[in-house]
Amino acid sequence: MRVLLLGSGGREHALARALAGDADVTGLHAAPGNPGIAALATVHQVDLADIGAVTDLARSLAPGLVVIGPEAPLVAGLADALRGNGLSCFGPGRRAAMIEGSKSFAKEVMTAAGIPTARARSCTTAAEAEDALAEFGPPYVVKADGLAAGKGVVVTGDRAAALAHAQAAGKVLVEEFLDGPEVSLFALADGASAVPLLPAQDFKRAHDGDEGPNTGGMGAYAPLPWAPPGLTAELMDTVIGPAIAELRRRGTPYRGLLYAGLALTSRGPRVVEFNARFGDPETQVVLDRLASPLAGPLAAAAAGSLSGAGPLDWAPGAAVAVVIAAEGYPVSTVTADAIDGIDEAKRIPGAYVLHAGTTTVRGGRLESSGGRVLNVVGTGPDLQAARATAYRAAARIRMRGGWFRGDIAAEAAETARP
Repeated sequence: MRVLLLGSGGREHALARALAGDADVTGLHAAPGNPGIAALATVHQVDLADIGAVTDLARSLAPGLVVIGPEAPLVAGLADALRGNGLSCFGPGRRAAMIEGSKSFAKEVMTAAGIPTARARSCTTAAEAEDALAEFGPPYVVKADGLAAGKGVVVTGDRAAALAHAQAAGKVLVEEFLDGPEVSLFALADGASAVPLLPAQDFKRAHDGDEGPNTGGMGAYAPLPWAPPGLTAELMDTVIGPAIAELRRRGTPYRGLLYAGLALTSRGPRVVEFNARFGDPETQVVLDRLASPLAGPLAAAAAGSLSGAGPLDWAPGAAVAVVIAAEGYPVSTVTADAIDGIDEAKRIPGAYVLHAGTTTVRGGRLESSGGRVLNVVGTGPDLQAARATAYRAAARIRMRGGWFRGDIAAEAAETARP
């Protein structure tokens, strides 16, 4: 099977790594890709916002499967255009992808399906936002209704800051605060049925101790040694299954990756958000643990034929991903800084580096081109070992202004210590 992978971040590098290692993939293409992906696939330069250009590229390559990585092209309807041209595509159509594209739509789906989630109010004016903030009280949770690259959520005890975010974002969802640890669960969906992946946990706040502004994610780990037995089965029954059934009932069958971000509250699991694609950086650790070939299940989901697929196989041990960010991220990112030390990091046993926001300039020099620049992945027989490996490798990376959190998976690793 020839595969075309669309995207250019760390998530797509992780997908490319898994697909390149799949014996059933006879040719791997990526667009636009990045310097790390270019070592695994034939890359093509195309603007993913140009649906016509992407469709023309896909038709010229005639892949057996197109995998769409980022959310914006999905919400724009790229999957519909590709399927309309006879191409098999892993990714929901525009209407189904609105489960991420609109927080209000996601709440409507959850309410109709009886999915447990936070109480919320949709607000379009300052007066509505003020009333909602007063109703739910602190900590205040304000979410921009549309796509915001993981940075549209403010959780704060400062009412003025919450109101300012609401006014700046326009249409927002104001929610009650959910207590408890957060979990990310991915599921491959074929429109009617779904197969779960390994649960993971990511770290959204910029700084250690979950301080600072929200980001697209500063690190992740899997598996979750503290997760209660049967958690995945429970979430498939109460969250993923009902969401897929409700979207199908609405005439928008969901084919692709459905991501549920959840809080395990004192009242039970509650959905924080749905995303319409692989999460970043959770994908980096989840796919590291995947022992099954990836292309077959993705193709089965795209074809609507997952029902005969058995459970996926998972490797023992653990993986931890540490995001190396650029100076100023996520507020005012500085780019074009030289990156060194990747080869040194990769020489550490059990470690490797995924490109997330990099570019190669004249002379072959690698530079930063985004806020989240690299993902350093450490693996090992347990979380303690995987975490130690990730941080040893991250320390080898040299980039002016580069920084990373120092506490990714620290609490879970300590809890799991024998």
